[in-house]
Formats: sequence, structure tokens, C-alpha cells
Amino acid sequence: MSRISSLITALAAILPEKQILTDPATLQASSHDTWPLSTKLRKLGCHEYQADVVVKVANETQIQQVMALATSSDTPVTPRALASSVTGQPLPTRGGIVLDLSEMTHSREINTTNMTVEVSTGYNGGKLEDELQQMGWTLGHSPQSLYQSSVGGWLSTLATGQFSSYYGGIEDLITAYTVILATGERVRLKASPRAAMGPDLRQLFIGAEGTLGVVTSVQLKMFPLPQTRLYETLEIPTVAAGLDIMREQVMAGLRPFLLRLYDTAEARHAMQNPAQDKPVIFLGTQGVDAVAHAEMEAFMSIVKRHGGKSLGTEGVLKWMDRRFDFSTVEKLLDSTGGFAETIEVAHTWDGIASLYQALNKTLTPLAGEVLSHFSHVYPQGTSMYMILLGHEENDREAVEKLRTIWRETMRVCLEHKAELSHHHGGGLVRSPYARESLGSAHLLLRRVKHALDPNGILNPGKLGL
Repeated sequence: MSRISSLITALAAILPEKQILTDPATLQASSHDTWPLSTKLRKLGCHEYQADVVVKVANETQIQQVMALATSSDTPVTPRALASSVTGQPLPTRGGIVLDLSEMTHSREINTTNMTVEVSTGYNGGKLEDELQQMGWTLGHSPQSLYQSSVGGWLSTLATGQFSSYYGGIEDLITAYTVILATGERVRLKASPRAAMGPDLRQLFIGAEGTLGVVTSVQLKMFPLPQTRLYETLEIPTVAAGLDIMREQVMAGLRPFLLRLYDTAEARHAMQNPAQDKPVIFLGTQGVDAVAHAEMEAFMSIVKRHGGKSLGTEGVLKWMDRRFDFSTVEKLLDSTGGFAETIEVAHTWDGIASLYQALNKTLTPLAGEVLSHFSHVYPQGTSMYMILLGHEENDREAVEKLRTIWRETMRVCLEHKAELSHHHGGGLVRSPYARESLGSAHLLLRRVKHALDPNGILNPGKLGL
């Protein structure tokens, strides 16, 4: 009996047959997520990474049983939910089992007194946000993939959202979660509301991309919907002036819920105006009425000092209405030879401007359009998106162009000592650069990995492991 046949027989002893999938279409689908490179490879009929079997689990007990079996048989396991990853996190580099968590959606517990909500790992984020808003609450977490991503995926990729300048990233929004280890053991990690008993072990699995354990449920903060929201579209003389404005508003202690700086090239898209000839900022303040107005007034005083002016609210409000729209990228990827990529990085205030210039110089020859924006702001620096759009003669050339774009972007970022990922995680595409990016900290990651998963079965090939 072959190894795969033995594995399927062993799985059939612990799970219903309908949850064990080996048909070609399912196995081929396991080789793809929404990474643009993966999308083009799917069009070419190239399925580089396939599971030997896809297992649809329905509860924690089944996950524990599958993990115990996988560890005892030294079988790789790659967790996967809604596969909205854009960097290849859920792709099985060594075959084995793809652990499909998409049906782990049965639980939802809301505590309005403590202002928390707990859901099963496969729960769709957009569905949860809509349910909470109907009750007068919000998660405060709003990635562009909100309606395509799962709550467990947010935790595993260290995600952040469009309103992070106010609410924070996912690491700031998680209060507790449950994880199944490679051995099948169940662990609950929490702090209610804060704890000082040793290190904050909750951080251990946040951003681990399923390499250390399988997240089964997540408890998140929730917030009352704001009383007031105010918006402004601002035109700025230069990107440098826009970065100075972002830095100064942080120094002033302002907390806009929306703050996005677009360079001129992307401003034309953001404003839907080909004639736009200067960078723009989309700004939003919120809270009780007096606070929202006071913060807007304070922000505008900073803008005016740097030569900026208001263009009204139309630009930002139209963007708010379409901010979950992927269609431009999707249509380009669907066309023969079309390619599109979004690469988000981060750097300190004293490094971000030179990184922006270097990346634009390097990437401009590689695409028809190179667009940039800065959309997550911190006291020490900001994130930066590089968006590339273009066409090649055919899809094979588009694949090679995408590989070149990633290679050159990572090279420049490493030269500038920037963070290689801000919120899309590492996945397959950044894994070759993980050790250099993390430096001596990668030794600690390897030690933790060996302690929790000595056989190395959990999501191999990610984070330089």
C-alpha cells in the first residue's frame, strides 16, 4: 500500500468519508490562493503545490485527531480557510494534508459588557462585521479583503486594516484565542483584560502563518459605532510634504481613523481623475462629535502649514464606497499577459522617503504603471504600498515578470533595511528572505518551531523554515 493510500485509510478511520477529498479538482485548487503569481499559474494549468488529500474539518476534536495522526506518520499539514492570502501562505509545499478550516464557522459569542466577540476560525470577516454593525458595534478591523478573508487568517498573517491608525492592527484587537498544537494538544491563550504572568504568550502564534499550530477560535475586541465621522480630501504639494504631515500629526497625538497618502500616479486612480497632478490625502476623524471636529481642525492646521488644501469630501467618500473592490486587479490578471501586484513594506520616518524613491526607480522599467501610497501610520514610521500594473505578450512572460518584480523589491528593501512585509505576511514569496530580514531573531523562531513542531510538519516552506 502506498504512503498516500495508507494516509487516506488512516484518515477514514477517524473522519466521515465526505470530509476526505482526493478528487483532481480539489487537489488542484489546493495549489492556489489569490496571490497574483498563483492566479497566472492557474491560468496556465500549472499546479506547483498540491495536497495529497484535503481534509474538511468541522470541530476542534477532528483537528486534534488529524494533527495527532499527522505527527505520528510524519505527514505535512497546511492549514487553509478562505485562501484570500496574496503571498502563498496556504499552499502545501510538501504535499500531505491541506486542513480545510472553511467550515469552522459554527460558533459566535458576543459579550456586550466586556465588548468582545468570539468566533470559530473560518468565520468570514465581512459577515461578522455586518452582523455587529446591525447591533451598533464594529470590529474596527477593515482590510480590503474583509469579505474574502477569515478571522483565523487575520491572526495567522498578522493582518491590519484600513482604519489601523485608530484601532490598531490585529495584534491590538485580539484578547484570546485557541490553538491546536502539532501533537493534537489544545491550548487557550488569553489576557483579561491584561496579565503579567510571564511573557505574553498570545503573541506566539500571531503572524506564525500556521507553522506553530492551528488556530480554532478567536476572541476579538468590539467597539461601539462612532457618534460622528468627518471626511476630507486634501491636495498636497509633494509626497515629502505628505510624509511630513503624517509624522507631525502623530507627534501631535491625533488619531484619525482614516489616513492615506497617495503619490500623484496613484492619486489619479484614487480620485478617478486622469488630470490629477498632485498627491492627495484621504482623511477621516471620528468619535464623539466634539472630538471628531477638534481633531479635524487640528489636522487641517498641519496641512495648511505644509501648503496643502481641501478638495472637499467627494474623493474620499467615493473611495469609501468602493474600498473593497478588487475588480481592476482581477480583470488585469484575467487578461492574457496581464499582470498586477501589490507589495506592502514598512520603514521608519528617516528611511521611508529614500525607500520610496529607490523602489520607484527600480520598478518603473518593469511595469506599465507603478503606483504608491502610505496608509498605516505609527509614531516611528509608516507602511508603503507599491502597486504595479502591466501587460506582457503572454501569461508565461507575465509570470516571469512577477517573479522579477518580487525579487527586485525584496532586494531594494533589504538594502534599505526596511520591513519586508507590513500586513500580508511572508508566505511563499517572502520565505527566501525571512532569515536575512529577521536576522538573529530567526534563531529564536527556529528554536520555538523545533519545540512545538519537532517533525516540522506544520505549513513547511514558510517564514524561512
